[in-house]
Amino acid sequence: MAQENDSAFLEYVVKALVDNPNDVKINRTVDEMGVLLTLSINPADMGKVIGRMGNTAKAIRTLLRVVGMKNNARVNLKINEPEGGTRPERATKSVDEAMEELKI
Repeated sequence: MAQENDSAFLEYVVKALVDNPNDVKINRTVDEMGVLLTLSINPADMGKVIGRMGNTAKAIRTLLRVVGMKNNARVNLKINEPEGGTRPERATKSVDEAMEELKI
């Protein structure tokens, strides 16, 4: 059981964050790179797990690394994107456009 503390921890944290806890699925695989936890959630909950600018996901990954260190394992988290999911295209601006927008 000690080896699966990472997935139990992830499940507990994510289910506490989302509106659809029954849709939380975690797949745990181990290879020479360490432990990979693959998280699948309801598409409506994606924003809650990723957080603003990815801060929630970063925090979860940091905590998983700490949990992994206790078991001498490197733990990585992959969050599955929902089917048909779209990422907003990054708006690229020149320095001049950004400065103009800031009116500096």
